[in-house]
Amino acid sequence: MHKFYTALPKLSYGDTIGIISPSHVAAKERYEPIIQQIETLGFQAKISNNLYSNTYGYIASEYERADDLNSMVSDPDVRMIFFGGGYGSVDLLPLIDYENIRKNPKLFLSYSDGTSILNAIHTRTGLVTYYGQTPGDYAAPVPYTIEQFKRNFLEKSTGEFIPNSTWHTVQQGTCEGILIGGYLHNIVLGLGGPYFSYDKTKTYLLFLEDHERFSSVAEVSSLLSFLEQSDFIKCVGGLIFGNYADMLSYPLLERLERFCKKHSIPAVYTDDFGHGRNHAVLPIGCYSKLNATNKTLFFY
Repeated sequence: MHKFYTALPKLSYGDTIGIISPSHVAAKERYEPIIQQIETLGFQAKISNNLYSNTYGYIASEYERADDLNSMVSDPDVRMIFFGGGYGSVDLLPLIDYENIRKNPKLFLSYSDGTSILNAIHTRTGLVTYYGQTPGDYAAPVPYTIEQFKRNFLEKSTGEFIPNSTWHTVQQGTCEGILIGGYLHNIVLGLGGPYFSYDKTKTYLLFLEDHERFSSVAEVSSLLSFLEQSDFIKCVGGLIFGNYADMLSYPLLERLERFCKKHSIPAVYTDDFGHGRNHAVLPIGCYSKLNATNKTLFFY
């Protein structure tokens, strides 16, 4: 077994899931049904002290949000810390008590703007963090969302990724390495900083996602150019790009193909994770293998 990370035991029914909001103001009327659904699934839900705070008029202060995260880490009853996206997670990075996380590790699950926190925690502690779901997905969860949660956090897994969409080969080939990634903007902006580090001697399987609601293909292209001009590109052995639009975007596929051919990177496009209907879970820091030709992904 390849061991470049620290993974935690899975959840049990009855465990407590802590809900925080580092990237947006959580509206009580929106979150109450979400909390009820989490409890219906068999877990205890605990909300943070500042979940509904709006100190700055658009978000709670960075100190309130960081205190929520750090308090959940210190709470012995909390097994998982669950949070969504928006803007602002990067505010917390210098305020997170990483030593406390090392002493009291939790399961961390988020996506989108949560990318910054998930990767910072993995970088600073070596802990596997999980990308792909947000509390908002549980307002009216689709079966695949629940299946992915159970597969990753409750059941003994075979390690094979189970898709719910048609995968498209961007460039054939295979790659194995440490799985890392998230929302494209956060990854690119974090490159070279103290909260997104990587080992230059290792190979990484990079997963990225963006969406046409937020970025045009031209904007995605620009961000990919920033990525390929960084030293990190030398360590990228493969690429998985997530849902960008309801209808397959051929201009995006063409841009990804040029990117991957230039750097000899096997790659696939999938609608299984991102800002679409499907919310698969991807473990940041887990050793993984992608076969872009056969369209398979395995976690080890």
